[in-house]
Amino acid sequence: MSVLKALRQTPRALQRNPVVFVPVLVVMLLQLPQLILRSVHPLLASVVSLAISLVFVFLTPFFMAGVIGMADEALGGRTSLSTFVDDGKSNYVSVLVAYLLIVGVNFVLGFVAFVAALVGGFAFLGGASFGAVGMGIIAVLGVVALVVVLAYIVFVFLVQFYGQAIVLDGYGALDGLKHSVAVVRNNLVSTLGYTAVVIVIGGLAGLGFGLLSLLSSPQPPEVAALPHLSLAASLGVALVVVALGTLVGGFFGVFSVAFYRTITR
Repeated sequence: MSVLKALRQTPRALQRNPVVFVPVLVVMLLQLPQLILRSVHPLLASVVSLAISLVFVFLTPFFMAGVIGMADEALGGRTSLSTFVDDGKSNYVSVLVAYLLIVGVNFVLGFVAFVAALVGGFAFLGGASFGAVGMGIIAVLGVVALVVVLAYIVFVFLVQFYGQAIVLDGYGALDGLKHSVAVVRNNLVSTLGYTAVVIVIGGLAGLGFGLLSLLSSPQPPEVAALPHLSLAASLGVALVVVALGTLVGGFFGVFSVAFYRTITR
């Protein structure tokens, strides 16, 4: 089975090439300031978080292309940071365009869902005066929101390998997206299994991140259930988040490429 084969290959590739974790570690360290500031200055942490998010819009394509190139090389033997830089530069424009297209589609779908939920909320609040018509509007908007959410899930599911298609198979932005759709459609069962593994492992990691984030976030004294952390303790929690994120990010970077290679070669 493709998923099991990729799961077997991934730890071996990472063991041979721990350097794959280095770019992931750098990205995680870039988020360290906001993790520390969250407990000592929440407002400043929000500003820093927004600034980092804007930077990541243009950093993510380079990082994605570089890690995919390193992962592919690691699965075949040895890799190095020069591969990360070379593949990041050579595929940057194509991955950036595809990434922005995906962000645009997600924005449109999110906006439609938001409007439907907003109008549905007003209709619900005025349901008593609208009567059956109001409830009908709510039902229609509920269906619209559900369709949009499902469309988002299907879209993300179909285009999830666009980066691999661009970096490993030399496609352009649009063709990379189309190729990802074709690969998923031709390997639907295997991709569902892969996605299930990603969701389970990602969910467990997300739960860990959430607990650590809760621990480092300030709480009002009247509802605080956790002790307030000192700056040193906040730094310790942030470093744990960085370490966990580095391990999970490195694993998924290689696992995604190992799976893609398995179903396309």
